[in-house]
Amino acid sequence: MKKWIGLLTLVLLMTGATLSAHHGSAISYDTAHLWTTWATVTQFNYLNPHPSMKFDRTLKDGTVEHWDSELLTNPSALARAGWTKSRSIEALKPGTRVKLYVGTSRVGGFSGIVMKIENEQGENVVGERSNVMGVDKEGVAGGLQPGPEDRKEPNQ
Repeated sequence: MKKWIGLLTLVLLMTGATLSAHHGSAISYDTAHLWTTWATVTQFNYLNPHPSMKFDRTLKDGTVEHWDSELLTNPSALARAGWTKSRSIEALKPGTRVKLYVGTSRVGGFSGIVMKIENEQGENVVGERSNVMGVDKEGVAGGLQPGPEDRKEPNQ
């Protein structure tokens, strides 16, 4: 009997840790101040819980920024919207030029969450977020990077 109680306790502890491991996007990324930019996909991974993408964006002076991002949606939502793994990978293959709607990481750096992707014809790619809007930061270094005042903890 003690063996079963110990096993049950272990399972409950592991389940609780797994459930609390996922984070909300608003904690890590500034989704209230989205910005847009044209970028070139360098890598796309159809992963769970969120697909990831690396992209390059070129500034007005010719400097290239290398960004890491994740998509807000998850593979099951993508598949329900018709964006299967093979269709998504084909639409976002390396070298593809896309317009991205990005929420920058709250800790800064070239990291963010992609809320919407459009192709050069203005069509939504990999997802169904047609109502997302953003400030145009094409060619502006760092997009909308948070300043020191944005990094303060609440109630400080």
